[in-house]
Amino acid sequence: MEGENMKVTFVSNYINHHQAPFCEAMSQHLGGDYYFIQTQPMEEERIRMGWGENLDELPYLLLYYEKEEECRRLIAESDVVLFGGVEDESFIAGRLQAGGLTVRLSERIYKDGQWKAVSPRGLLKKYQDHTRYRKKNVYLLCCGGYVASDFHIVRAYPDKMFKWGYFPRLVEYDIEELLEKKRMRRNAEGKVSLLWAGRFIDWKHPEHAIEAAARLKQEGYDFSLTMVGGGELAEKLKAMAKEKEVAEEIVFAGFQKPEEVRRYMEQADIFLFTSDYREGWGAVLNEAMNSGCAVVANCAVGAVPFLVMPDKNGLIYPNKNTELFYDRIVSLINQPEKMEALGREGYRTIAEEWNAEAAAERLLTVLEGLLSGRVEFAEKGVLSRAPVISPKRMYRHLTAGEGRDL
Repeated sequence: MEGENMKVTFVSNYINHHQAPFCEAMSQHLGGDYYFIQTQPMEEERIRMGWGENLDELPYLLLYYEKEEECRRLIAESDVVLFGGVEDESFIAGRLQAGGLTVRLSERIYKDGQWKAVSPRGLLKKYQDHTRYRKKNVYLLCCGGYVASDFHIVRAYPDKMFKWGYFPRLVEYDIEELLEKKRMRRNAEGKVSLLWAGRFIDWKHPEHAIEAAARLKQEGYDFSLTMVGGGELAEKLKAMAKEKEVAEEIVFAGFQKPEEVRRYMEQADIFLFTSDYREGWGAVLNEAMNSGCAVVANCAVGAVPFLVMPDKNGLIYPNKNTELFYDRIVSLINQPEKMEALGREGYRTIAEEWNAEAAAERLLTVLEGLLSGRVEFAEKGVLSRAPVISPKRMYRHLTAGEGRDL
């Protein structure tokens, strides 16, 4: 078995339902030689969203704040330490100094804009945490399409950056049966079902979905829009729906547990993903594609450059271009065959490539190579080379097909 006799420890702020399937797959391969160290308790808001359920039952989970000595020993002695989601570098400082194989997982470091790289204080911090290890036994798993570009600015991890992401639970469907159910519901109701899911906060731009709904109604389209989630903008969005006279077409479903969000996705025809560059990954994209939805996604979302092949398994639009966002939605409503084709290919992308089991198997192969001094990228998809493409060039890159693969 790949990974036999290899001890791997994953250190992160906390485990959640987006990471648990990958951890389960790693545990299946490595048995008692896989550990996840949680460095801090989960925030109350995320617990209310259902992120923290059953975590105390995970055999590989250790809480640093309860078993510090054991955790410190594991970090020092493991063959490989995966390190992600922790700002406190002290957890791995000793390991880095000792030269132990360390693989970092990171979302963007310049979510608010790469212009922030001019900060002398920020550059010093990036040098201390990353750049000074550019020739050391440290590698980077890029959780999003813009991560490699950010780290390239600070000259970290040259030729050592791999495509990575989050891997929510894979639900296996008979995709043709699922699409038939969507079709039957659509025909029975006489309308297309749109879905938006996430927290109601500014950088996720839920207002763009409502604006699109208002225009669809004005232009005579039959549709429904379900908004799953909640947050600081909830009342403002409800007022906006009334003001734009689409309150009857929009259902505000509130916060739902992850498995309930999947039920909404199974019913929906089109999934709208409107977040901007501050969305480091966006695991709802994996889930919506897994659920056979045709996705219309902002290119700025971190997961989009890795998961979406425009016009093959989803549609994308440039950041802030709400006109093209609307046009993409209309094109799917007007072409149900295309809508189903994108949903079908989106499902295949997740079921065959971007899922926890595939990621775990490929990672173990890569780790074995790294332990032997070899850097071996996959040919495509998970753990292939993460290309350095700036945010301003990404949309053109994706739509022009410049060497585009999964």
